[in-house]
Amino acid sequence: MNRLRILVLASHSDPDSITTSLIGYLHSEALAHLHDVTLVALRRYEENLRRKQAPFRAIEAISLPWWLERIYGWSIRRIFKNDYGSQALTAFTYPFHLAFEWLAWRRMRARIMAGEFDIVLRLLPITSVLPSPFAFFLRRGPIPFVIGPINGGLPWPQGFSQAERQKEWISNLRNCYHFLPFARSTYLRATAIIAGSSQTYAEFAAYRDKLFFVPENGISRSLLAEAPRRSGGADKLELTYVGRLVPYKGCDLALRSAAPILQRDLARLTIVGDGPERARLEQLARSLGIEKVVSFCGMLSHSETMQRFRAADVLVFPSIREFGGGVVFEALALGVVPVVVDFGGPGDIVHADVGYKVALTNESDVVCQIERILARLARDRDLVNRLQQQGMRYASETLSWDGKAQTVTQILQWAVDRGPRPNLQPPKLL
Repeated sequence: MNRLRILVLASHSDPDSITTSLIGYLHSEALAHLHDVTLVALRRYEENLRRKQAPFRAIEAISLPWWLERIYGWSIRRIFKNDYGSQALTAFTYPFHLAFEWLAWRRMRARIMAGEFDIVLRLLPITSVLPSPFAFFLRRGPIPFVIGPINGGLPWPQGFSQAERQKEWISNLRNCYHFLPFARSTYLRATAIIAGSSQTYAEFAAYRDKLFFVPENGISRSLLAEAPRRSGGADKLELTYVGRLVPYKGCDLALRSAAPILQRDLARLTIVGDGPERARLEQLARSLGIEKVVSFCGMLSHSETMQRFRAADVLVFPSIREFGGGVVFEALALGVVPVVVDFGGPGDIVHADVGYKVALTNESDVVCQIERILARLARDRDLVNRLQQQGMRYASETLSWDGKAQTVTQILQWAVDRGPRPNLQPPKLL
């Protein structure tokens, strides 16, 4: 395989963070083990990036004007109350991303034109509604532009009170992103578009000649290198839920689904995460009579969360609108059987040999479906053990960041005319 000289745009890449910032770093790092990667990120993350000593060819730190940084920090604290899951925050950040890419272009333009790089890959932001001016800047070459994996576009499901409580007014304006500057040129001029979910793949089907599917998330080699989990055999099934305690994540559905086996003292449930729904969920546990076998741990560090996973048998994660589902990847890697809804990222990843996914029908039916699955798992520990072993094997062979970097490499080689077009279809064609 020929090494490529890749200019990676990942503004918020941060190895010490979580969610998309960590995804940007881990994806970049995995590519750097295969290629000569120059990572372009915001200066506020430079110290964290250099401390990790990943094999980047170079790290280019971009500083936004001080007044932009001041506005951004003040708005995050005062307006959005540090709620990084807000859809309104996504829209708000667009001018800051534009500023970052404009400054990155000014910094790197001469080196691009001089032939120092083979290709530009924009990894962050992941959301498909934030266009990239780089595609326009490179419209006449000299090198290709690739974007992704991008994600987004999941509709809010009908028949769920969780959706009604969570949906923001700005959701109705999502399609307005088509009118943003550079929205058309980003996807029209891109040499390749990488979609991170079946839903996003369907949204960009008009570009199918240059469209590929690669899951948004991955699993780090350090997690896969952990010692094998303990073999099953405990009397009680150890259930866990990991995620923010907000309506759409469906923790209340997990509690209601698990209640029958918890009431019969066949299982315990550990809830890792915090959020505005916690008090309501604690009250729900009391009303179901299961508060003595449900533990609310609050927010834990990533390492502490992984320790909880190693003690768990089953992840109950009925999020009704999950884009990536990184927690599902981690569960599989550590031998925890995932039970999810067949929608979004988790529905693309989980299959019958490693876990369960239930149809996203309506609230009461989802509870009944998961309730039946948990009852079966509580009766059949051999089934649990078999799914755990198959899940760990599947994660190691298919879901690692190293494997993902190999897959993305096929796309990049095609984009620079050094290899055949890879056939990377999503598991579901919507």
